[in-house]
Amino acid sequence: MHDTNLIELSNFCSQVRRDIVRMVHAVASGHPGGSLGCTEYITALYQSEMNHSADKFDMDGKGEDLFFLSNGHISPVLYSVLARTGYFEVNELNTFRKLNTRLQGHPTTHEGLPGVRIASGSLGQGLSVGIGAALTKKLNNDSGIIYTLHGDGEIQEGQIWEAALYAAGNKVDNIISCIDYNHKQIDGDIDDVLPLGDLKAKWEAFGWQVMEMDGNNMEQVITTLRHAKAATGKGFPIMIIMKTEMGKGVDFMMGTHKWHGSPPNDEQLKSALSQLEETLGDY
Repeated sequence: MHDTNLIELSNFCSQVRRDIVRMVHAVASGHPGGSLGCTEYITALYQSEMNHSADKFDMDGKGEDLFFLSNGHISPVLYSVLARTGYFEVNELNTFRKLNTRLQGHPTTHEGLPGVRIASGSLGQGLSVGIGAALTKKLNNDSGIIYTLHGDGEIQEGQIWEAALYAAGNKVDNIISCIDYNHKQIDGDIDDVLPLGDLKAKWEAFGWQVMEMDGNNMEQVITTLRHAKAATGKGFPIMIIMKTEMGKGVDFMMGTHKWHGSPPNDEQLKSALSQLEETLGDY
């Protein structure tokens, strides 16, 4: 675990957000909205809270905490954080979504990109994968914790609820899952597409311990993740409902689902970058 202060983490987030908008702009495709909204969470995991090794990556991750990105379309934020945490060279971000790249639009494993342990283009599968990894840890007497991240639109998938039942019924208590609750999905507002109702009550009814946090407040993210870690090993899987703003950090990308999967044009990129400080150096 790295001991990093909030100012350093904030600076890291600013650079990651610059990476995100530059990556999707360069190829005129990709998903900036959710990526920008989840920047604090992914940064907190890799820069502060997870026990992991960037320079000795292997698929098994024995003795380490593992993270599975289930909503794989927000790959830009994952790639930026992985690169700037040392999993691969930062300049490889230049190859995002290009022919023969390791940085596919939705992460895949067959290119062998360090840090990626799941192919997650198809929504709804990551919780099942995470639970399988958590059970493996238990069988191996490995104290590592499994983290998974899901979009709120993804929670409409049936496989999520099968996995939810399984985890609670089998006391899978070494997993900390998180829902990016920004109320937006590809076709509009969650409440207009398929309302999730009382999300906290649903997960509690399925036997999970539920925590809530503001996913764009780094201090709250760190505090909540530490509370969640302290609650592992007590017979319950843990779900964090994380309220975020889609497009966070770029004024014209917030408050709408439009930027779920739309890249900025040249003028919009210029505007976005003017709002995001370059702190660690652009690739």
